[in-house]
Amino acid sequence: MPGLVVFNRRWGIASDDFVFPGLFELFIRILWWIGTMILFTYHKGNFDCNGSAVLRTYLVGLLVVLGLIILSLCAIVYVSAQGTITNPGPRRSIPALVYLRALLYIPELVWASLGALWVSGDSRGCNPATVGAVISAVVASWIILLITGLGVVFVFDPLGDSRHQPPAMEPLGVQDMESNRASQFFSTARSLAVKVWESRLRLLCCCLPQDESQRAAFSSIAQLFSKFFSDTDLVPSDIAAGLALLHQDQDKMERSRDPETIVEHSPSSPIEEDLEVELEKAAHYMQFAAAAYGWPLYIYSNLFTGPCKLCGDCCKSSGADYDIIGGDHLGCHFNSILQTTGLQYRDFVYVSFHNQIYEIPFFVALDHKREAVLVAVRGTLSLKDVLTDLSAECENLPVEGVPGACYAHKGISQAAGYIYKKLVNDGILNQALSIVPEYKLVITGHSLGAGTASVLAILLRTSFPTLQCYAFSPPGGLLSKALADYSKDFVVSVVLGKDLVPRLSIPNMEDLKRRILKIVSNCNKPKYRILIQGLWYELFGGDPNDLPTEMDNRREEVLSQPLLGEESLIIRHSSSYQSLGSDDSPAHTAVHLPLFLPGRVLYITEDGPSRRPCFSKPRYRADWSDEMAFRSILISPRMLVDHMPDCVLRALNTLISNRPFSLCPSSFNDNQHNVI
Repeated sequence: MPGLVVFNRRWGIASDDFVFPGLFELFIRILWWIGTMILFTYHKGNFDCNGSAVLRTYLVGLLVVLGLIILSLCAIVYVSAQGTITNPGPRRSIPALVYLRALLYIPELVWASLGALWVSGDSRGCNPATVGAVISAVVASWIILLITGLGVVFVFDPLGDSRHQPPAMEPLGVQDMESNRASQFFSTARSLAVKVWESRLRLLCCCLPQDESQRAAFSSIAQLFSKFFSDTDLVPSDIAAGLALLHQDQDKMERSRDPETIVEHSPSSPIEEDLEVELEKAAHYMQFAAAAYGWPLYIYSNLFTGPCKLCGDCCKSSGADYDIIGGDHLGCHFNSILQTTGLQYRDFVYVSFHNQIYEIPFFVALDHKREAVLVAVRGTLSLKDVLTDLSAECENLPVEGVPGACYAHKGISQAAGYIYKKLVNDGILNQALSIVPEYKLVITGHSLGAGTASVLAILLRTSFPTLQCYAFSPPGGLLSKALADYSKDFVVSVVLGKDLVPRLSIPNMEDLKRRILKIVSNCNKPKYRILIQGLWYELFGGDPNDLPTEMDNRREEVLSQPLLGEESLIIRHSSSYQSLGSDDSPAHTAVHLPLFLPGRVLYITEDGPSRRPCFSKPRYRADWSDEMAFRSILISPRMLVDHMPDCVLRALNTLISNRPFSLCPSSFNDNQHNVI
């Protein structure tokens, strides 16, 4: 629901968010009250030590204060549990209860000070157990006051100043949202939002050196974030509840689908042969994409043997004679690459661990097994890489001979341009091909590295027409449709399961936000129940039909009219939300340029049930898909796990080792089963 308004400002918390913190504090306070009552009963009529009057006053007052706090917490928890996310009417008394609870911090502070005074000066000669109990009560008081202060900081919304409220909406047909007053207000609000996000990014990245590229990245990311979050009044718990509901709803739809019809193909089918060959190549090149991460991924993937293997090598200077640039002083990165790829020192032409915004590590090596000059680009591993990922606006990327609009992800395009200049202008590729002129050029990478490798392949295609690119788990918001179609001749993208990143783009995020708004607005369960049952479902599974995904009978014409009232989750009219009705409504016009996955998409999924025993080995199937199958984000516990490079490598190795392949070439012509 809309953020709670107290103390004349909006906060990043809703009136139904007090159930869990209230219950936790209530549990602590009740135990505290019982302990204080036991202490008071034990000393009743026997306050004969120094400062006995102060101790008696302290215990009596503490019992009274704790009793009032317990009563106020009971009221807050009970009222906060009423209603639904978009029906705050039963919770209208929450602000008054919050004011009452805030007032009770004053006597608690006074009594904490009184207890500290007694312990420090008047507790001599008293029972040590009594002194210890009072000390515990005083410390607990100060800890709770500190936690409360930190909580206020966390839920503080810099954009929640209610002194600048939007102009009241008049009935539809009368109000003009494009009036000068409204336009001026929203322009000021957007400027303030951009400044707030820039300040947050500077605070988050305070350890990074300040330069022009960083300031430009901050400005671009801040504008993107401010646009995305500015038109809704959702608090974080609303988003969590919406994601829980969406996961159950998607699982329900997936289970209700008709069984897929697989058309058998002969072993000599060209589609199956092509898929088998590409799987073998992908499994081979994924080792290099994973190796580019250096020692962190190597240790993560080899927890017991990795440290021992690298321990001696990292302290040697054997790599000092090679052209290794930046960030690998002990040689641990390079030695982990040697361990992962099985190559020799002499097989590496250039290795760079230099890392800045828009400048990511990569290496160039000679792959004699596949007779290739291999360029492997590292994925996201640092805060600077995250900033490159988040620079997600479009940038023109004109390519000669490609009809249609040519544009790409800005941050990744900049990173590809950086590597392109290194490879071409510094003569690295010419040096490598002069050693093995008969070898072909192959570019690979995972995640951010996959996106960069794909754009780099497009840039190098005219000079190296036989090059190939293998992009593992590339970002979904990468290339325009024209460039995505152009790259299908030389780029193969590999996607595992419900991986979030290949489905991550600004239009997909807008679609996810719209779906969260729709499902939250229609759910008739209180938020605390949604979160509890959603957590249970994520941990232990179950039937999603038994969980709160039922929609009530609210009219969709009501949902299509965002209001600025108390019960609205939309605080600014946006073309993204012209309708919350049918998903196929023509009102759902795109406000961001669409971006797609590069090349042909090789899609790997698990065979069998969605949930399996923890120690059972998964079985995989692979088929060709297309970029349209990834136009919607799937909510799942595996949406992040399936993106990990070690999981992708394991799935590919499982597929090529368990022959015959579990292939579904028929889905090349029919990919609708991949879309939820």
